Amino acid sequence: MSYLVATDGSTEGDEAVRYAARQAVAFYETLEIAHVLTPDSELVDGTIILPGEDAAVEAGQGVLANARTIAEEAVDEPITVETQLLTGRPADALTEYAAEEAVDAIYVGHRGLSAEREQVVGSVAKSVVDKADVPVTVIR
Repeated sequence: MSYLVATDGSTEGDEAVRYAARQAVAFYETLEIAHVLTPDSELVDGTIILPGEDAAVEAGQGVLANARTIAEEAVDEPITVETQLLTGRPADALTEYAAEEAVDAIYVGHRGLSAEREQVVGSVAKSVVDKADVPVTVIR
């Protein structure tokens, strides 16, 4: 059994990691921390190219390493932490991973964008709630 927390490295993402870590320890669960890369792709001579791929992966691994530290510092007991670097549309990647790995709950941070901005870009947290088959906790 495990809990999945998504982070983008934001303050809200960090808070979701802290909260999920406390929940994982309380219920003796593994904490899986995921960061989703959403690279812009280009088609070059029939091949999909991801500009800045190495830099994006390196940055994503940095987000995950920082989140691991945050999780470990949020609790007073040992915690089992796994990290996953996913790709694609964030809500889809997270919910598909959760279904494939049979996680028991998902935790996501929410930035609280203005209503106008959220209508334009959407909300990853809202989309995860809509698409997930397991309980989702949104941290503000």
